[in-house]
Amino acid sequence: MRLWTGVIAVVATLAAATATLAAAPASADDPLERRGDDVRRAVFVGNNWDGTADILDPDTFERLGRIDIVPDKNERIQEIATDPYRFAYFLAIRALIGEGHDQYVDDMYSSNDGRLLIVSRPSFADVVAIDLGSKEIVWRFQVDGARSDHMAMSPDGRRVVVSASTGNVVHVLRVADGVEVGRFPSGGSPHENIFIDDGSRILHASIGMVYSPLDDPALDATKQERVLQIVDAKTLKVVRSYDLRKALDDRGLTRMSTAVRPMTLSPDDRTLYFQLSFFHGFVEMDRASGRITRVKHLPNLVPDMPREQYVLDSAHHGIAMNPAGTELCVAGTMSDYATVVDARTFRRGPLLKKQDGKPYWVTPSWDGRSCYISWSGTDEVSKISYRTGRIVQTAPVGDHPQRVRNGWVRTDLVPGL
Repeated sequence: MRLWTGVIAVVATLAAATATLAAAPASADDPLERRGDDVRRAVFVGNNWDGTADILDPDTFERLGRIDIVPDKNERIQEIATDPYRFAYFLAIRALIGEGHDQYVDDMYSSNDGRLLIVSRPSFADVVAIDLGSKEIVWRFQVDGARSDHMAMSPDGRRVVVSASTGNVVHVLRVADGVEVGRFPSGGSPHENIFIDDGSRILHASIGMVYSPLDDPALDATKQERVLQIVDAKTLKVVRSYDLRKALDDRGLTRMSTAVRPMTLSPDDRTLYFQLSFFHGFVEMDRASGRITRVKHLPNLVPDMPREQYVLDSAHHGIAMNPAGTELCVAGTMSDYATVVDARTFRRGPLLKKQDGKPYWVTPSWDGRSCYISWSGTDEVSKISYRTGRIVQTAPVGDHPQRVRNGWVRTDLVPGL
């Protein structure tokens, strides 16, 4: 507790001084499908503590390649070490958010032409584009503050948005060269971003100070401002903000945190499904009215675990609806299980347990038949059938996998293709 208090104090002093929705499978008329044999689909897995990204075949789950995401590691650490402000945050990220590890890979997206991999690197507070052929960094963008986090790629592949955790803003970058073309404000610790309405808007949430030890429900208001908002993707103006506290209170969930974790949407973007800090399950919200329409409680297999031991307040961290809108794949993080929930009845399938698995992200497969789930504790990724709710395949990956994304890669750039 003394370590937590000390590092929190450092972060607070410095601060004073200064879930993904996947699209439905592409049709034959989709330009992304008319690209010839030189570009193919791939699954990218970011290994946060390893500083690598694995490239998997979406069908066989065979590893096609591994990319070093921190080829400039020594240079970046030396640079940080000469700046007391950044160095203090670097150590705080390691002690609190990284569970004793530096965070090298949070989120990633490939460019639509399969040449670049765009990656946010939390401990280095930046976003880089890595050439999948040369394995070199071709551009780098430093975010506001001291940590970069979740991203989202626009459907046309031209822009990527990235949350700046301690800067309380979301940057909008041009994929081609990393130039910032805009930004929009957020609350404390900007987190999830999803392009919705065919890319014309962005659904965004901030989670507040999830690394604070003040985890009693009565102290929830001390963990910074949390927002759930919709942003116009062209003007970058906030066009709607939801009063989640009121929505939860109206549903009788007066002691539930307002920190929105991973989220997903129905295929028509009218219904939101999202997880909340400390909650074993998820809620359903009507986008138009902002009302919580249903609540799904899922098994808590660690009832005696103190809330302070939840990893970054995440009871559950990972949810994804299939493109048909019929099933939800859910990661029961602290309880070490995954499960598939019927979106109509809210009946769940079998609990897919993995001891010390710590599932931490869910992404639908490109064809909508399966979901990919990362087991951050056992360094694996599994493919789960939406239809049967069973694991179909599992592949070993690098140290502490988190984000899993569908993408593209040129066949001449990765060995084994």
